[in-house]
Amino acid sequence: MSFGGQTPTVIVLREGTDQSQGKGQVVSNINACVAVQATVKSTLGPYGGDLLLVDENGKQTITNDGATVMKLLDIVHPAARVLVDIARSQDAEVGDGTTSVVVLAGEILKEVKEYVEAGVSSQTIIKGLRRASTMAVNKVKEIAVNTSENNQRETLRKLAGTAMSSKLIHRNSDFFTKMVVDAVLTLDQNDLNNKLIGVKKVTGGALQDSLFVNGVAFKKTFSYAGFEQQPKSFKNPKIACLNVELELKAEKDNAEVRVEQVSEYQAIVDAEWKIIYEKMELLYKSGAKVVLSKLPIGDLATQYFADRDVFCAGRVSSEDLERVCQATGASVQSTCSDIQDKHLGTCETFEERQIGGERFNFFEGCSTAKTCTLVLRGGAEQFIAEVERSLHDAIMIVKRAIKNQTIVAGGGACEMEVSAYLHNFADKNVATKQQSIIKAFAKALEVIPRQLCDNAGFDATDILNRLRVEHRKGNIWAGVDFDHEGIRDNMEAFVWEPALVKINAIQAAIEASCLILSVDETIKNQESQQPQAPQRGLPPGAAQRAIRGRGRGMPRR
Repeated sequence: MSFGGQTPTVIVLREGTDQSQGKGQVVSNINACVAVQATVKSTLGPYGGDLLLVDENGKQTITNDGATVMKLLDIVHPAARVLVDIARSQDAEVGDGTTSVVVLAGEILKEVKEYVEAGVSSQTIIKGLRRASTMAVNKVKEIAVNTSENNQRETLRKLAGTAMSSKLIHRNSDFFTKMVVDAVLTLDQNDLNNKLIGVKKVTGGALQDSLFVNGVAFKKTFSYAGFEQQPKSFKNPKIACLNVELELKAEKDNAEVRVEQVSEYQAIVDAEWKIIYEKMELLYKSGAKVVLSKLPIGDLATQYFADRDVFCAGRVSSEDLERVCQATGASVQSTCSDIQDKHLGTCETFEERQIGGERFNFFEGCSTAKTCTLVLRGGAEQFIAEVERSLHDAIMIVKRAIKNQTIVAGGGACEMEVSAYLHNFADKNVATKQQSIIKAFAKALEVIPRQLCDNAGFDATDILNRLRVEHRKGNIWAGVDFDHEGIRDNMEAFVWEPALVKINAIQAAIEASCLILSVDETIKNQESQQPQAPQRGLPPGAAQRAIRGRGRGMPRR
């Protein structure tokens, strides 16, 4: 029925559904992403600060690693979660540059915001950004320098040093770059599986007390009576790796058995003892001097091996046992009945040593070593955890650099060169609306050197003006000089980064920006809205509305 010629209202969505759309929605999404950018941009560069994140259980994390920060923030704004995804993809693909990609994506959105507000179609902006992205990536590939293989180790150390320059361990970078390069070069150069680099953390001591083990080291496992009687050091031992339980089971755990005579019960008990003794006898006859198992090795077996000068360890983690197999050439056996020499591994030395307050089992001088272990020392648990995150970034950079041997200069040099190229290209060759969009992206690239200067306490305006002049003169590697608060040729200063870091960061930032600009409507169902706990002590503002600091785990989906 209609009244006065008016069309009746038709309700399609459930009452209470929140529906936002149009230009205002795009601007709102941009503001949320800019708020996320404001949270992480202070951590960028050698003089970036650290963030202290505390979760609901009171667990503290001190870090300036972009991927870790984005993971620990519980971002509740749907559009701003896209930045979490690009930080995660940058971390998985390259391992470094996670803060840069979030800062760059936020700056691109900030620069194009005025065009959205002016009524320029989102599709026009997206086309311009995609065109600018293609040109920027091609420019990075064009100016990238191919490193010679003559002195590969030195090149890799410089790349690892640049990755560490913004980390907590930059004062000890000479010590750790050697450790990182040695670790990556230990791996099989065909697949470079960095999961085979074990990292063990031991509280206490100084950073320089950290160890590089060309083999495997893991913490002493749970031990039974008789363990201390076992020998703790061998030369050229044979090593058996098992997935077998060497422990007497209580009958009630396994089955219900009805017996009529004591002799029948005794026969069952004797059969079980006979089975485990047969297993141990076969292991001893195989010639193995070190027996490791994923499953428990009980007190009977421990004492049995101790009497025969054999070392055993049960409940070894799957990762550690896999690395022992990789290093020694052993293979995991699920039975003791047919263990041959080819199934056993070997190493030059096995030893149990004290590291700080922990005892570790070391397998060194391994025959087929394609794995290694880093034992990290430090004063506080949070400190060692941040050292581990820093080394992960450096390891990933070295790993990528081995496969992609092109580098660019860091310190904002690459971004300034691409920015100057895009400005020049847009002025001369683009006459459509896209000219402004390409220039907006070119301006957004300058956020990297500007933020580096701001975090270091330099005069960003002065240094950026000098950098623009240098790049117009053709000095393509002119970047920020952190040592003398000025500018310098960062290629000659050995501030190097893999070209892959820059290419991936540009592509990921543009993809995220285009995705956010293409969303002009958000529909939130009433059932999916969960009441948020009030935040105490936080002033109202965009950043607080977009981000709610949680802590552990990934952002809620």
